[in-house]
Amino acid sequence: MIQPVVIYDSKYGSTKRYAQWIAEALSCPVFAREKFNPKDFPHYQAVIYGGGLYAGNIRGIRLLSKNARLLQGKPVILFTCGLSDPENEGTSSAIRQSLSRSLPPALLSQTRLFPLRGSIDYARLTPLHRAMMAAFHKMVKNNVKKSPASLTEEDRGILETYGKSVDFVSRESLKPLLSYCAAL
Repeated sequence: MIQPVVIYDSKYGSTKRYAQWIAEALSCPVFAREKFNPKDFPHYQAVIYGGGLYAGNIRGIRLLSKNARLLQGKPVILFTCGLSDPENEGTSSAIRQSLSRSLPPALLSQTRLFPLRGSIDYARLTPLHRAMMAAFHKMVKNNVKKSPASLTEEDRGILETYGKSVDFVSRESLKPLLSYCAAL
């Protein structure tokens, strides 16, 4: 197995938990994005990056896009952390679409995506995130009133968990990512 580094950007802690578990399983260093110096990319044979999903964007992804030249030829393993179920093809498709806008094509082609589920505790959200979730919840409720048949799994999840504390973080969900890394 090659020597990777794990880098993460976590606002509420789910991405950090996954990053620490990955680093522990692979016996490699782990850094919060703001503590990692991009000049150190050449010291590692692979990069594992984790970022939370916020309004369809991956937190801190600019670290990779701004340093694409330093990552050239290295496997890049990206894990995202959000509330939507990654088993839902729409979720993975939306993340891939966001990536295509965030990463240069060459870097995108060497990046393997692993969407994971995170957690949310409405009591801990910043005012901005609380307002965003309230607006999203309201939009889903209005859409369901207009067209009940249009209710998606993601919509159902928003309606069921809104205002609550839920945690979908699971070590078990890391198995595909860890198997992929072991095969490098």
